[in-house]
Amino acid sequence: MEIYFKSRKIKIQVEKVSIYSTGLIFRTKNASNLFFNTKGKNLALTALFVFFPFLILWIDKKNKVVDFKIARPFTTRITSKRDFYSIVEIPFNSKNTRIITFFVGKKKMKIFKFSRLFFRR
Repeated sequence: MEIYFKSRKIKIQVEKVSIYSTGLIFRTKNASNLFFNTKGKNLALTALFVFFPFLILWIDKKNKVVDFKIARPFTTRITSKRDFYSIVEIPFNSKNTRIITFFVGKKKMKIFKFSRLFFRR
């Protein structure tokens, strides 16, 4: 899937799941990137029983990122203030370093590499 952010494009491998799926809950940090097609429904996410940080991308109909956040483990409610059409959850792991750096930046990525020590499984 191709996603656009600030007039740049990045390709992300995703696994399509239902909006009724539990997402990354009870999965390991080596899980696939998950794509939820919410069809414009305004949903709140949770990171209860997710034992690692992950990146959430809220996307419009044209695959443009309208908002993104880094979800910390055991966060109860995660929402976007902007309208969106679908959601992508990207777990923090070695295969997603390029994607996360694309959105967060190299400087902040160093902080999260350090925080991995606290979120090991």
